Amino acid sequence: MILTNKNFVLHAARSYDNPNCEDVDEFNEDLQRFKYLKRLFTKYLVTGEIKERLVLNHIVVLYNLFGVECTRMLFLKMDGYWSMLTPFLKQLGYLPDRVLDVGKHHIIETDKILMDVEILARLEKI
Repeated sequence: MILTNKNFVLHAARSYDNPNCEDVDEFNEDLQRFKYLKRLFTKYLVTGEIKERLVLNHIVVLYNLFGVECTRMLFLKMDGYWSMLTPFLKQLGYLPDRVLDVGKHHIIETDKILMDVEILARLEKI
C-alpha cells in the first residue's frame, strides 16, 4: 500500500505498538512527534541551530512506537527535509538503501539524497 497523508493515521494505528497506551489522546500525542521533528528541522533552516540530541530522541521513540514502518512514515512527513533527516537515520543505523511507496515516490534511493554536511559533522561529535 502506498503511504499518503490521507491514509497516514490509519497506517500509524496499524503499526502502533505501545502496550501502555490508555486512550486515543496518548496515540495522538505520540503522532505529534512527527510535527516536533519537522519544527526542529524548520528552525534549523531558519536559524542554523539544530538540537541534535532532541532530534535523535524523537526518532528513537518513534521507532520504538511504530517499528520498521516508521521509516516510510518519516519520509512521508519529512518530505522536503530529507537532507536533514537522513544523517540522523544513518547515525542510528535506520537508513535503508531504498524506501518504497511513499506519497508520490514509488522508490526513494537514499544514497542519492545529499545529506546536510553540518548535521553530519555535529553527529560525528556525539
